[in-house]
Amino acid sequence: MSELILHHYPQSPFAEKARLLLGFKGLSWRSVLISPVMPKPDLTALTGGYRKTPVLQVGADIYCDTALIAHRLEQEKSAPALFPQGLELVTQSFAAWADSQVFAHAVALVFQPESLAVKFAKVPPQMLEVLVADRAKLFSGGTATRVQLDLAKHQWPTIISRIDQQLQHQAGDFLFGEPSIADFALAHPLWFLKGSQVTAPLVDAYPAVATWLDRVLSFGHGTASEMSAEQALEVARNATPAALPDELFEDLNGFRPGQQVSICATDYGTDLVAGELLFAGREELILRRTDERGGTVHVHFPRLGFRIQAQ
Repeated sequence: MSELILHHYPQSPFAEKARLLLGFKGLSWRSVLISPVMPKPDLTALTGGYRKTPVLQVGADIYCDTALIAHRLEQEKSAPALFPQGLELVTQSFAAWADSQVFAHAVALVFQPESLAVKFAKVPPQMLEVLVADRAKLFSGGTATRVQLDLAKHQWPTIISRIDQQLQHQAGDFLFGEPSIADFALAHPLWFLKGSQVTAPLVDAYPAVATWLDRVLSFGHGTASEMSAEQALEVARNATPAALPDELFEDLNGFRPGQQVSICATDYGTDLVAGELLFAGREELILRRTDERGGTVHVHFPRLGFRIQAQ
């Protein structure tokens, strides 16, 4: 069985979500550190252009977006479950809300001038300028809009108070009683806020939330060992992609295996990935593409949040 390889960087909130998923599952994995900003030539040699963080690699199969990574980890180890039976809809719907709305508010709050001054106090101004410019480009061209700081400050008390109220009244120690994908999707933007002394009080002022967050973070990150980007590329070159899912499904837009298509995220980071469509299922899209450095790989995307178009 191929090793789990996570391409990430330590400060990424969505990478923290993936690391916590690995910890919750008690999995061992290889850690490949990538740049927080473009260019990312070693990563895009595998993804074909997708630039968001993190990316999960399993041999010659490349998984984009943490929503899909969670499903892949569920296949890797079914228990403890990320999608408790009977709560599949509510936990994944909550997770999608947290990954979009709560995360967008957290970004606005963390990137306010007072927070940046503290969080990046030791970062050379030129590097901070590169980061800010990269994020501006990342969020251009998609459906996602940056939440303005005054609006984030205005709406945050309602968001966090509702979460606190839910946790106070919920039977069990987690959002829906037992741990689920919902907990990890909410944890990462709050972890991001906790990373700055300016924004940490926005979490700590709510005792039920703070206690719950400590509980989720205590799952840890599993067992990680370092791997270089070149080693990861070599793994992909020497591996054979896994068998395609066995699912009967007719795409409503008429896309069929064998077509040349491109796929991109719809919200932000909308870089196109071109290749041969191998599979279009209810939850997942798979492209085959070949790169001189990464070899022939299957790149996996979730259906929700991504667009497919003919080449």
